[in-house]
Formats: sequence, C-alpha cells, structure tokens
Amino acid sequence: MTSVGGASSGDWPAQATETVENVVVAVRDKSVRPLTLVARALVYGLVAGSVALVVLWLSSVGVLRLLNTYVFKGPQRVWASYTLLGGIFTLTGLFLWTLRRPKSKR
Repeated sequence: MTSVGGASSGDWPAQATETVENVVVAVRDKSVRPLTLVARALVYGLVAGSVALVVLWLSSVGVLRLLNTYVFKGPQRVWASYTLLGGIFTLTGLFLWTLRRPKSKR
C-alpha cells in the first residue's frame, strides 16, 4: 500500500516527526542563532572595551611614573609631568574631535 508520495501509509508517524523536527530546526536557525551572535558580540565587545580601558589606565600611570623618575627628576616637578601628560591627552582628544562626522539633517 503506497500513498501519493510513494511512502507507505503506515509511515505517517515518521513523516510527522520529521516535519516537526524540520520546523523546529528552521525556527531555531531564524531566531536563536542571530540572537546568540548578537549576545556574543555584545559580551566580547564589553570585555575588549574593559581590557582596553585598564591598559590605557595602567600605561598612563606608567608613563607618569617614568616622567617623574627620569625626565623631571624630583618631587617638586610633579606638576610638569601632569601638564605634559594632560597636554598629550588634550591634543589626542582634539584630534579625535576633528574626525567626528556631523549629524545628518532629518
């Protein structure tokens, strides 16, 4: 006994199971995988940003210590180290400010 599709009529439970499985796989591919990719990108971005912030912080402290110790020798010249490092950060910020894009008119 065969049906129109060529499968036997007693094989309908297997066909139903396969159809349900195909629907579940399709829904998962369309919804869960993109959400997983977005969540991974968000988490890795936050971790990378945190690491970059810590590296920037520690390197600026290291540069400040090097300036205090070897360039502007003496505790009375700490202001010079702060001024130099502050000037570098200010110039970097001004440079990055010039690279910004203007807002588009709506």
